[in-house]
Amino acid sequence: MSNKFKILCLILVIAILLTSIINLNTGFLSLHLQDFFQDSQNSQIAEIRVNRVLVMLLAGISIPTSGFLMQEYFQNPLAGPDILGITSVASLSVAFYIFFSHDILLHEFLQNSFLSLAAIGGSLLLMLVLLSMSNKFQDKSYLIIFGFLVSAFAGAIVSLLQFYAENQSLKNYILWSFGANNMVSRNQIYVLSVLVLLGLFICFKSIKPLIGNSLGNSYAQSLGVNLNQLKIFIIVASSLLSASVTAFLGPILFIGIIVPHFCRLIYNPAKLWQQWILNMFLGMLIMLFFSIIAEKTQIPLNVISSVFGIPVILMMLLKQNKV
Repeated sequence: MSNKFKILCLILVIAILLTSIINLNTGFLSLHLQDFFQDSQNSQIAEIRVNRVLVMLLAGISIPTSGFLMQEYFQNPLAGPDILGITSVASLSVAFYIFFSHDILLHEFLQNSFLSLAAIGGSLLLMLVLLSMSNKFQDKSYLIIFGFLVSAFAGAIVSLLQFYAENQSLKNYILWSFGANNMVSRNQIYVLSVLVLLGLFICFKSIKPLIGNSLGNSYAQSLGVNLNQLKIFIIVASSLLSASVTAFLGPILFIGIIVPHFCRLIYNPAKLWQQWILNMFLGMLIMLFFSIIAEKTQIPLNVISSVFGIPVILMMLLKQNKV
């Protein structure tokens, strides 16, 4: 492990700690240290802010890791959970759940579990379709076009559901789609943490085969890489990580594309283990930074990520065109 990588990690960890502290002190009320550790009149507000920081850390780990896996597997820097339609289909699944389950009374933990299962189920289904289509398309860039078509179709279905939805269901869906990080409860964080840890474990098992896969299918097979197993690992890990965050925070767009891109710029892109670690650290830092902006400006989180991400992706396209 090089000194450059250690210094990068140290800088990112310090920045994460500082932005976490700023997050805890950002809001309408000024809190004291005792509000976070003792019962006081502001303890509930302190708990909301702690939950906000925790969910941003989990989102910062999950979404870039999902994008990193997909970009390395498809060998395409524009591959990501939102560009390929995974986020849109997860949103559609959540929309179906919100609009058709409002009359069903369930415990909060079960509601959170079914919400995440709906998002993961939809994204898994789409990932299976994408991987089957990847065998038919000689040029894998066609998958991006296919992803845009899927996103447009999912958006049309969601609009249709919104048109016929009841007022309360429509309000719940709109609040969810804004990416309201202050509304995530501790029980939801528990469910999200389990899903993220499971996705990270599968990602850990996928890195070594991905290194072989990056050298070509024939070379990977000569190294003993099980390509079918790798495909399944990528499907499950990417879907778990992106859809679980989408279920609780709404569609956080473009983070899964731009964070891996930045990590390849600041460190050797061939070293996948280090790239994965950098993706998680930089992802946490960016999501915490977006959370501060959202609290200061009251702009929805997904709007901030889109405003930040679209120019970066445009610059990536222009750079590739010059090459």
